[in-house]
Amino acid sequence: KNRPGYERIFLKRPQWAFTPYGECGTEVSELFPHVGGCVDDIAVIRSMHTSHSNHYNATLAMHTGSFTQSRPSIGSWLSYGLGTVNRNLPSFVVLAPAQTYAGTQVYASDFLPGAHQGTLVVPGDSPVANLAPRVSPDRQTLELAALRSLNEQHLASRAGDPNLSARMRAFQTAFGMQMAVPEAFDFAKETDETLASYGLPRGQTTGFAWQCLAARRLVERGVRFVELIDTGSSGNWDSHGNMLDHARLAKQVDQPIAALLKDLKRTGLLEDTLVVWTTEFGRTPFNNTADAAGREHHPWAFSSWLAGAGVKPGIVHGATDEHGLRAEEKPVHLHDFHATILQLMGFDHEKLTYRNAGRDFRLTDVHGQVVKDVLA
Repeated sequence: KNRPGYERIFLKRPQWAFTPYGECGTEVSELFPHVGGCVDDIAVIRSMHTSHSNHYNATLAMHTGSFTQSRPSIGSWLSYGLGTVNRNLPSFVVLAPAQTYAGTQVYASDFLPGAHQGTLVVPGDSPVANLAPRVSPDRQTLELAALRSLNEQHLASRAGDPNLSARMRAFQTAFGMQMAVPEAFDFAKETDETLASYGLPRGQTTGFAWQCLAARRLVERGVRFVELIDTGSSGNWDSHGNMLDHARLAKQVDQPIAALLKDLKRTGLLEDTLVVWTTEFGRTPFNNTADAAGREHHPWAFSSWLAGAGVKPGIVHGATDEHGLRAEEKPVHLHDFHATILQLMGFDHEKLTYRNAGRDFRLTDVHGQVVKDVLA
């Protein structure tokens, strides 16, 4: 019988086996054999935890550091800190077939200048809306020159309004994108071998494999921050009703993300590119009924991994308790995770700030410790 005031819970045995991979021997689920083949280049954090079990709040926080209020996305912070190396492409691009639980806030620049807003690219035959000009190139050039002249006059009388400056820059970027975007998303020159490594049929313009190859091509062309979101591309990972569906979902992302890692390594880009793989929280190691087929939200313990620039490869940091219930050994809160990402990108998370409403804001707010164990 249940004790008064307590619910009976049922610990669930893992549905899939874990096997050591690589020279480092990191254990990886049988759902991710391709990622398993890359573990010697990966640092796995087994002790991640967060502070909210609701999708909206946890997703918002994983992107912005805030659980309740809109704040600049991590991509916006890095765009602000790093600047751009290709003015014909945005410095922050989001590849996603559908919005996340937190909507557009996950790639918003918020109070940072609008130039650092994420640009949404939706996989498909026309990934960027309104790309083709509706007038001749000569006419468009004249119109943009006239608009820029008016904006410059307006700006001169307003002491460098950052919002207007950002809008002017956005017009120039959009103009450049009309030439740069079609080339960036044209996979015709990719070899059959490369496409096969991602599991991408030639001519297909949707799916996570397309997103991964597009990400590599954007990084090659100087885009600073590229986010891949799997929401909606292969199904819903929110497995309250059927945990076994993760087998199908994992199969659709395992090969492409491993191919991206190998591709970056082959071209030498991995030395200068940080790859982050994470979710907003984990799933419970138990359920409240013996016959439950799914799992519930679990903010107290989950895993994330890092690879590439500045990461110590082939290691596992932290651990949960024996049941996978709590991050017990060397716990890493999402604020620590953010601090570590900024450190790997060359920033002190306490010094990358922006003054707004009378105080200095930062991605980690007043929190965060760099996880030094994962630094090379």
